[in-house]
Amino acid sequence: MMQSAPRLLIAATASNSGKTTFTCGLLRALVLRGIKAAACKCGPDYIDPMFHRKVIGAQSRNLDLFFSSADDVRRLIANGARQNDVTVIEGVMGYYDGIAVSDAASAWDLCAQTQTPAVLVINARGRARSIAAEIAGFARFRDPSMVAGVVLNRVSASLFPRLKELIEQETGLSVFGYLPVLEDATLESRHLGLVTADEVVDLQARLDTVAKTIEQTVDIGALLELASAAAPIAYERRKLSAVCGPQDAPRIAVARDDAFCFYYDDALATLEDLGAELVEFSPLADERLPEGIGGLYIGGGYPELYAMQLSGNERMRACLADCIRSGMPTIAECGGFMYLHEELEDKAGRAWSMLGIVEGRSYKTPRLGRFGYVTLTAQEDGLLACQGETLRAHEFHYWDSTRAGNAFLAEKPQSSRSWECGIVTPSLYAGYPHLFLYSEPQAAERFVRACARYSCAAGAKA
Repeated sequence: MMQSAPRLLIAATASNSGKTTFTCGLLRALVLRGIKAAACKCGPDYIDPMFHRKVIGAQSRNLDLFFSSADDVRRLIANGARQNDVTVIEGVMGYYDGIAVSDAASAWDLCAQTQTPAVLVINARGRARSIAAEIAGFARFRDPSMVAGVVLNRVSASLFPRLKELIEQETGLSVFGYLPVLEDATLESRHLGLVTADEVVDLQARLDTVAKTIEQTVDIGALLELASAAAPIAYERRKLSAVCGPQDAPRIAVARDDAFCFYYDDALATLEDLGAELVEFSPLADERLPEGIGGLYIGGGYPELYAMQLSGNERMRACLADCIRSGMPTIAECGGFMYLHEELEDKAGRAWSMLGIVEGRSYKTPRLGRFGYVTLTAQEDGLLACQGETLRAHEFHYWDSTRAGNAFLAEKPQSSRSWECGIVTPSLYAGYPHLFLYSEPQAAERFVRACARYSCAAGAKA
């Protein structure tokens, strides 16, 4: 199939170059112009899409060439483009930074696989002619590089015209504009990335500041022309259908609040495409689950920041523990896995009682331990996979567990490093690895079928 999809990718020469601030500011400027924009994020990041959603008020997709095939990624872009005028994709790390020290699954790889033009955001503070050498190197490092131009960050209005002329003469690339230093519009960092969008109380004001600045300092019209020149997306139609009828559709409770907020929109949509009804609840604020629930999905987040409140909600803890022990199908990833422990340490190292499903304690460590992409090979049969089957996942956490589990062998791509992880039963997946269920339809189908069976059995008992 072919789908028109005006699009561009905002990349950077390195992390902390300002691409998230620029991407969000550009999206906000487009919204203020009345232009319907779709947002995407290259890689497995949960945080940046939260900001995208806040800006455009709609779904933001993750495009990840480790999790997904090139065709899956092109299909996701096409799906988002149907109801929108332009798609803005935010890159990851440096433009060519991919798995290990390769360019696989990098922002460049995404651009090459989808024929998407890239615009580099470059921190130009304290730079002069050398910045042209860097840009030329990025533009010539691969053929095709897909680099169509640059935006300069942290540049004064007086210096910009000279830098623009220099760069365009030396590299032949377009300089679409610049951003001055905007101290009041910076987005703060936390150990797992940016703080979440809901935590930035003046987020809209900050983004409006960036958007108004971009209107004055960036040629948005030229960026839209670049996006419109992108070739149509070619992809294959996805073969996925509901595993149960509307009358048998299981209701899956999804934990959603400040403590649990890391979910992939397309993963949740996959569960709905398979026939499930998703119902949100808050482990922080609610005392019980919604009625008629047949499954649980407790995603990642920052439960360590809310350990006291989670522990204090004894009715919800008892409700969830009873449901899981009764065999209610449950996915508990990273933060959700931490919540299932007997105890969870907060940032100060104080231990708080949690669900008690996993014997042991989730505790604070001084640094990242196991992190990055992994391929999980099941060592035993469980809710999502049978022995010998594989799932793609990623880990990124500073907390560890006295019982991290051994249901899977996790192997890092392009590396000899491996470790055991995860706890499974026929009704449970619990572990630090995050899954992208959109690209694991068999695992998603098993989860929905298990929820439907549980709901049917519970209905028969009622």
